[in-house]
Amino acid sequence: MASFPQNNRTFQILDDASKGGYSVGAYNCYNDDGVIAVIRAAEKCGSPAIIQIFPWTIKFQGPHFVSYVVGAAHAASVPIAVHLDHCIEPEDIKIALDLPFDSIMIDASTLEPEENIRKCREIVQIANAKGIVIEAEMGRIEGGEDGLPTVDMDTILTQPDLAKEFVERTGVQFLAPAFGNIHGKYGPGGPEASWRFPLLMDVHRAIPQIPLVLHGTHEVSDELFRETRKYGMLKVNLNRTVRDEYTDFVAQNAGKLELTILKMRGVEVYAQSIERVMREVLGSAGKV
Repeated sequence: MASFPQNNRTFQILDDASKGGYSVGAYNCYNDDGVIAVIRAAEKCGSPAIIQIFPWTIKFQGPHFVSYVVGAAHAASVPIAVHLDHCIEPEDIKIALDLPFDSIMIDASTLEPEENIRKCREIVQIANAKGIVIEAEMGRIEGGEDGLPTVDMDTILTQPDLAKEFVERTGVQFLAPAFGNIHGKYGPGGPEASWRFPLLMDVHRAIPQIPLVLHGTHEVSDELFRETRKYGMLKVNLNRTVRDEYTDFVAQNAGKLELTILKMRGVEVYAQSIERVMREVLGSAGKV
C-alpha cells in the first residue's frame, strides 16, 4: 500500500487486511442501533470493522452524533474506523474535514475526468494534513431501484491505465472502481450478469498497492463476495446485506414491544447478521 501515517485507523485496518489475505466490512449505519451492532459484532468476532455514515447523518443528526460514533468506535477493544461515504457537495466536504473522521469518500465521479482529478487532489492534500485518508470513485458506479436497463456500461467503467494515472495524480489512498457493479437493485441475472472480473483484475494489476473498495453489494452472494478478495477488494461496503433482518424485526415488532426491548433485541438481530459475514464471508473474524 501507498505510504501514510500508520496511526490512521482506516489505513491500518486495510493495510493489515492486505497483508493477512482477508477483507473488511464497511457497514453503513443510520442510527445508534447500527453503530452498537457493528461494535458488538466486531468485539465478539475479534474482527476489525469500519462504520460508515452518509452526509445525511451529519445533516439530520448533527455533528455531535459523529463525535459519538467516533468515540464509541475508537473505544472498542478491536480496531474500528469511522468513514464518511459518498460525500458529494462542497459544503458537506468542508464540514466533514473539520470532524473526527478516519476516512472520507469523495464522490466527484459525475464530473468530467480532469475536474474529478483536480477536486480529489485538492481534498487529498487538505485531508491528509489533518490525518484523514481519502477514498475516491473512478468511472461511475451507476444504479437505482430498477438497475441499469438503459445505461451504456462501457462509457462508465474504470479503465486500468486511467486508474493508474488517477491514483498517481490525486494521491488517493483507496479506489472504488466501476466494473459493472450497481448501487441499488441489479437487473435480470443479478451481479453475476454485469460484473466484469477480467476488467477488475486489470485494474488491480495496474494499481496493486491501492486497496480497492466494493460498492454495489445488494443481492451479492456469499460466494461472489469471497471471489472479490482475489481482485484486491479489501474494503467491502455492506448495507442491506446485514441490515434487512434488523429492519424486518423492527417492522414486525414496533408497537408490540416496549421501545427499550425493541432496541435491545433489534441490535441483537443486527449484530448476528454482521457476525455471520465476518465469520463466513469476509474472513475478518479472529484477525485481531
